[in-house]
Amino acid sequence: MVRLTVQELLEKLPTPEGQRFIPAFARDTLEVELYAPQGTDGQQPHSRDEVYIAISGTGIFFCAGERTEFGPGDFLQVPAKLEHRFENFSEDFVTWVFFYGPSSGELR
Repeated sequence: MVRLTVQELLEKLPTPEGQRFIPAFARDTLEVELYAPQGTDGQQPHSRDEVYIAISGTGIFFCAGERTEFGPGDFLQVPAKLEHRFENFSEDFVTWVFFYGPSSGELR
């Protein structure tokens, strides 16, 4: 059994290297991180599929040329290799990030 709390992980951010994300859990192809960007989100496309579940905050999520509003509890899925980022997000924005599947993304 594994139990993680958002507060415990937030206390470790930023990392000594200045990163605004922290690995939280990994097993097989699943990797879980906590992400709490500030100011801007400089993400680049990832090689694996991913899911975000917003914990707190609001903003705009840009993915593959489309923008959508998000808020606490929202689920956002991004296929591997697609351009995406959070925009105009509130200062309290924090999200879980789940990477899964093979490095080229799952079959569609």
